[in-house]
Amino acid sequence: MTYTVDFVDVSTTGLETSPVVDALAGLRANEARYYKNKYDHVFVTNTVDEAPEVLAHIEKVLKDERDIVIASPALEVSAFEVDGLRMAYVFYESGLAINVMYAIEDGGKRAVGFKLSMGMDVPDELSSFKFARQRSKLAGEIRGSYFVVKGQY
Repeated sequence: MTYTVDFVDVSTTGLETSPVVDALAGLRANEARYYKNKYDHVFVTNTVDEAPEVLAHIEKVLKDERDIVIASPALEVSAFEVDGLRMAYVFYESGLAINVMYAIEDGGKRAVGFKLSMGMDVPDELSSFKFARQRSKLAGEIRGSYFVVKGQY
């Protein structure tokens, strides 16, 4: 089911099976607000069944770059282009959100970002990363980390 994320009236649609459903919905809404304010882009998600190629792309980058395999089931994905960047997102049942930012032009920014919903423990597969804290009116406390993508995707 395609879902247009509303950051004014935060909804848990599509995320109901998460143990941190409200925090994950706030995290998703926080991302939607960022893209609307910075790029005037409407953030839309799909179920993994509707867009399995997005999840496959993110999993490939994680595996190839850092040999990371996320144990939690994926709930939703999103993929779009904005301002010369290809963006891909996945929201996991555990409360984890991962994005892959890939500049279309050579030499541009390319990175993988991790964000943890409030109340979520750092998963074992990401224990080697240091997470910084940030406050969000929509999501409470978000913890985030990232790494630079070196390969070509």
